[in-house]
Amino acid sequence: MVGMGIIGLGGLGHVILDAYADVGDVDIVAGADVSPEARDAFETTYGAPAYDDYATMLAEHDLDAATIVTPHTLHYEQAMACLDDGLDVLLEKPMVTDTEDAVDLVTTADERDRVLQVGYQRHFHPAFQELRRVARGDRIGDVHTVSCYLGQEWIDAQQGTWRTNPALSGGGQLYDTGSHLLDALLWTTGGTPTDVVAEMDYATPGVDVNSALAVTLDVDGRTVTASVGVSGDGVEVSPTEGYAMWGTDGRVGYAEDYLTVTETGRTTSGTTITADTELGSLTHAKLRNFADSVRGDAEPAVPGEHGLRVTALTEAAYQADETGERVDVAATLDAAREEVE
Repeated sequence: MVGMGIIGLGGLGHVILDAYADVGDVDIVAGADVSPEARDAFETTYGAPAYDDYATMLAEHDLDAATIVTPHTLHYEQAMACLDDGLDVLLEKPMVTDTEDAVDLVTTADERDRVLQVGYQRHFHPAFQELRRVARGDRIGDVHTVSCYLGQEWIDAQQGTWRTNPALSGGGQLYDTGSHLLDALLWTTGGTPTDVVAEMDYATPGVDVNSALAVTLDVDGRTVTASVGVSGDGVEVSPTEGYAMWGTDGRVGYAEDYLTVTETGRTTSGTTITADTELGSLTHAKLRNFADSVRGDAEPAVPGEHGLRVTALTEAAYQADETGERVDVAATLDAAREEVE
């Protein structure tokens, strides 16, 4: 049984808690949240104590692991405290909002032989798993160009919440739902970002709504050119997204639960994704993987090193927009590693 502490008992925190109940071999030992209402609801529903300070929770209980479901800019301090306490850690996305902080967490987890996992659920989504399999296989040859987008009615829905407060969110839509798009781009291609240029529109200072990125990736020593479009001023609350990848021998695309593959000289084949892709099911899968990783029965599906690459690309994109210049992501990451060392 994995003794789990939960930091962050709000809406997403309860989605996490309900999913842990279905995992079966996780004991919710305690929780922490600054909201008295959230603490009361947690204690009533889950029969475990809740604290207004996560440090008190760590001091009062002998935990095996912690799941952190709090505003983005709080992740680093909270995760480091858990690692210092000898715990394995699952961080909801984004991992952190500073590249040096991301390097520090990855380095600390490695030094202490702790699991550090990031909660990007698309790694458990059958459509994205198939998209990665095709992109990384030989059906369409070597991928050389990618185009992807994500749109959502985000800015109106999030006005007045912590997500539009840069002190807590780290930015706007690119660091919120847009982070899933960057994660999927890197994971499905197997790419490492090397440089980026960006243009962004802001609702208020520090809160980006629309972003257009041109990203260069290194994929197995090859250069892949990617265009990324993110809109937080869409027409639906639920995000819509799409991906198109062109290879030397064909192309693959995915949008709206439909995946198509065209191989050079052959007809296009299409597949409708009919598996359960609801948030609850994907959340259950990622928590199952984390619990198995804590016990040593599995490898983390989304290790901290991957979260580090997403953070480095995101931070470089903001820098590129601010300066109007191309930013070398690889050099930025190298500098962060040197600073931490």
